[in-house]
Amino acid sequence: MEGPHLDLGPQVKAPHSSILWRRLDRPGHESSRLFQRGSQWNLVGTALFAHDEQPCRLDYLVVCDANWQTLSGKVSGWIGTETIEIDLSVVSAHRWRLNGKECPEVAGCIDLDLNFSPSTNLLPIRRLNLAVGQEAVVRAAWLRFPGFTLEPLDQRYRRVEASTYRYESAGGRFVANLQVNDAGFVTLYPNFWQAKSGN
Repeated sequence: MEGPHLDLGPQVKAPHSSILWRRLDRPGHESSRLFQRGSQWNLVGTALFAHDEQPCRLDYLVVCDANWQTLSGKVSGWIGTETIEIDLSVVSAHRWRLNGKECPEVAGCIDLDLNFSPSTNLLPIRRLNLAVGQEAVVRAAWLRFPGFTLEPLDQRYRRVEASTYRYESAGGRFVANLQVNDAGFVTLYPNFWQAKSGN
């Protein structure tokens, strides 16, 4: 099972940033890379981890426009012996499709949030571009793991320091202070992920 592949033609710019995380809650690692292709931003990565004592590999690709609004997403790989193939697309008026089926419950959402990965916190962080002391509430299209259903998730980001965001979701039932780097990648997600290297 191979993950999403990109034809990195001559219009591709040098990678903007890349990062490697170690999982803190279970055995696993993840690496992600952010780059521009034309006017679009591409976030691509691979997560390797254990779930219910089964090995998992998930490759993903998220494509955003120049304003960091999600245009499409792909997730492929496996959980144990189960093959995963997810194709997400966003059409006019922020209407979402999951493997060709429209998902009206997430209509109007701008950001894709991959439940198994810290990578997609970068998307609202870059899109909102908050100043220190500012906050914003967003509703993300949340791709849950391991069921891979697409659900709305209300989130609040408050930039408390240049490299720290207070993140809340589910009406404040989940709260974490996220450390981020200059690219917007989370470098410390307490109890879940910690960056081991990056640029």
